[in-house]
Amino acid sequence: MTPLQFEQRYQPEWDELQTLLRKLRRPHFSWRETPDQQSSGGERIAALYRRACEQLALARARAYPAYLTERLEELTAEAHQLIYQQAELGLGRLKRMVATDFPRAVRAHAVYVWIALAVFALPTLVLGCLVYFRPELILSVVDGAQAVEYERMYSSAAESIGRTRDAQGDWYMFGFYIRNNIGIAFQCFAGGLFAGLGSLFFLAFNGAFGGAIAGYLTEKGLGPTFYSFVVTHSAFELTAIVLSGAAGLRIGHAILVPGRRTRVQSLVVAAKESTVIIYGVFAFLLIAAAVEAFWSSATWMPPAMKYGVAALCWTGVIAYLTLQGRGAR
Repeated sequence: MTPLQFEQRYQPEWDELQTLLRKLRRPHFSWRETPDQQSSGGERIAALYRRACEQLALARARAYPAYLTERLEELTAEAHQLIYQQAELGLGRLKRMVATDFPRAVRAHAVYVWIALAVFALPTLVLGCLVYFRPELILSVVDGAQAVEYERMYSSAAESIGRTRDAQGDWYMFGFYIRNNIGIAFQCFAGGLFAGLGSLFFLAFNGAFGGAIAGYLTEKGLGPTFYSFVVTHSAFELTAIVLSGAAGLRIGHAILVPGRRTRVQSLVVAAKESTVIIYGVFAFLLIAAAVEAFWSSATWMPPAMKYGVAALCWTGVIAYLTLQGRGAR
């Protein structure tokens, strides 16, 4: 389809949406003035807005002329502002974010997600194997005292698995995990401002660090304790880190390849697209911290139960990100 054919085909929808938005912007306008049109009017605006978003994505993918993408950007931005500020506030907006916007945003950035996953997972596997077969390499990652501390934290004799010596309880560790995890996610996301190189570095670094610790503890015979500890909350924590890195890569790509826009304009668009993912990342990290502090660390819980719950969590996260919101209109 040529740009001209694209414009001719969808021009009536754009004009209709523009007309409805102008009507909605009238100072004294209310759908209650026309009760029979209240439901259909709002649904029509929402439907045209979603179609305009799809058309904008198509225009960008096919590198259509700037005037087309700019018009669609302005139209969708205006519709977004009216729909979400006037029609969906509070719990309604949150519900839509969870049920539709976040998983759709992840799928829309699938290329960046797969790249981030590869950059994170490969160093994890490589360093894990290297340290397992040559345990002395752990000293290239942490010092001797830290290595001993990790052995103590994941000892089968530990009162609470994964807890540091100065921890005052599960609530203390909950706060510690939130601060630590959000710090890592922020590095992976904000590193995108350095043309994506920062995101790649922090993804690879954290993957290598985690792999080295896992390989070392496995070689020391602490694998059963360690893996039963991390397997549940990692469904949320590792997914969040990868997604934050993917959002950072989107930012870096916008800086490196701005297309027909200026770099500042491209960066603004990328930041808006990534914001929804970051909201979801924050929610995932809160869940991960709660699970890690109150569930994963429990020593009274049999490992089989932890693995069973972990299987449900991993299945739920994958299904949520890949399937949720596909049928929504």
